[in-house]
Amino acid sequence: MNRDWYNERSRQIIGAAIEVHRVLGPGLLESVYEMCLKEELARMGLSFQSQLEFPIIYKGKSLEKTFRIDLLVEDKIIIELKAVEQIQPVHEVQLLTYLRLTNKRLGLLINFNVPVLRKGICRVINGKID
Repeated sequence: MNRDWYNERSRQIIGAAIEVHRVLGPGLLESVYEMCLKEELARMGLSFQSQLEFPIIYKGKSLEKTFRIDLLVEDKIIIELKAVEQIQPVHEVQLLTYLRLTNKRLGLLINFNVPVLRKGICRVINGKID
């Protein structure tokens, strides 16, 4: 996938999130925003999986524990949703770790608990996007 593909999908995902935020506003649970964002993504014709579990591989061995990502769009972009007062550095690091562990290149951290959604979006890149 090239940079243009990632940029276009990011634009679509952010547009869907903005629509959810416009309709619902801030102050709800993350699970509500996730449910509504899935509806918007489906309306756009984007494929996605939600609450997807990945095994933790440590030194070549799959461990009993897994980690779960909120949304994986088009099998390429990880979406991590939050409904918190403020995005913290640990949230960005968590998303970067998810990207590394899944070998994905792009993630969007979206915090719905803000007055203007654009201020609650953080794009995280793992490596270079061609």
